[in-house]
Amino acid sequence: MAKIQCNVISYTLMRTVDIDVILPSVTIPESMGMSGEKPHHDYSKKYPVLYLLHGFGNNHAQWGGYTSVELFAEERQIAVVMISGENKYYIDQSQDAFYDFIENELPEFIEGVFPISHRKEDRYIAGLSMGGFGALYHGLSNTHKYNAIGAFSAAVKMKGNPIDLYQVLEDSDGNIPVYMTCGDKDFIYESDVKFVEAMKEKGMNVDWISVKDYEHEWRFWNLAIERFLDWIPRTDEYSNAKRKV
Repeated sequence: MAKIQCNVISYTLMRTVDIDVILPSVTIPESMGMSGEKPHHDYSKKYPVLYLLHGFGNNHAQWGGYTSVELFAEERQIAVVMISGENKYYIDQSQDAFYDFIENELPEFIEGVFPISHRKEDRYIAGLSMGGFGALYHGLSNTHKYNAIGAFSAAVKMKGNPIDLYQVLEDSDGNIPVYMTCGDKDFIYESDVKFVEAMKEKGMNVDWISVKDYEHEWRFWNLAIERFLDWIPRTDEYSNAKRKV
């Protein structure tokens, strides 16, 4: 596994931003010949990618610090991109054009610098809490860009967030698959249930997973991200190649 920490000047945000990229690469079992194939660093086959958004109060490093997402991504041979969205809900606010950054500059950088697929079929977006809102907001607003959405304990409504996610849903012009999950002891559980009902009423393709006895916590999100990675619809060249790490 290659974990690449980038500090990049963003022409959209007009400042440097931190980006963590998990890129599948040669594993120790492969280097020891346990896979039966000669290891290599030929990345001519492009990887699918998951844009993974953090929650309120976190930054680009928390997904890697509190979960096993690096292990999960390496096993499933999918790249994962994590940015610092600060506490800006992943929307445009005053001089912080986070929406434009995520939808335009970020994939331009990622797909231009790394062996990442340009295909919509290989691009996914997910997040927890505030990041769950961000994933729904971006995914539902850009169904032509993403193949699936993951929303874990999604903060459908947050104080200080001017975006009405129900209106975003109403305006959405595509039926993108959505994986939505929440612990049944989470304080935002009922708001997630209501939004799932609204998506189903619109005819959206939604998988809703209610998990007993979990609150708004990292142990749950560690479980959620692994299950989501196993759920996503994939057609890339690595889709049937889960490996030992």
